[in-house]
Amino acid sequence: MNIEIRTATVADAEKILAIYSPYVENTAVSFEYVPPSIEEFRERIRKTLEKFPYLVAVCNNEIVGYAYAGGFHPRAAFLHSAELSIYLRQDMRGKGIGRKLYNNIEKTLKDNGFINLYALVAYAEEEDEYITHDSVIFHEVMGYKTVGRCNKCGFKFGHWYDILYMEKFIGTHK
Repeated sequence: MNIEIRTATVADAEKILAIYSPYVENTAVSFEYVPPSIEEFRERIRKTLEKFPYLVAVCNNEIVGYAYAGGFHPRAAFLHSAELSIYLRQDMRGKGIGRKLYNNIEKTLKDNGFINLYALVAYAEEEDEYITHDSVIFHEVMGYKTVGRCNKCGFKFGHWYDILYMEKFIGTHK
């Protein structure tokens, strides 16, 4: 399978939103209740690209996944920290695309002076029809460690879910 990684554009919004919407509608992976409008999603992409990488994975001329970074916290002292998000088309999971996206986005962030990376991952002790441990496992395989937890902070589909803070250093703290 040939996967190309490239920078997303606002013109990709509709295809990226088609990947994201099932996560909103059918899972607790995203804590949004309703998928954003296409206009709102275009604006999210535009704003992200002002300061951070937003990448798409393309297979056979179709966008099959995406990853983007954002600020971890707005205070100046967090200048070298970023938060990552990744979503893959459901039928493309487990094929190495997530690893390729994360390797590319991590390299871009490192080249731009970022050191600390964070992923905020929805979690439940016991998997249910809305959440699995797949994202935690993926991040662990990619070298992220759980460094914090917010218990029962998200309520969706009549269930309470946690958020795990997962961290990876991609540079040296001097």
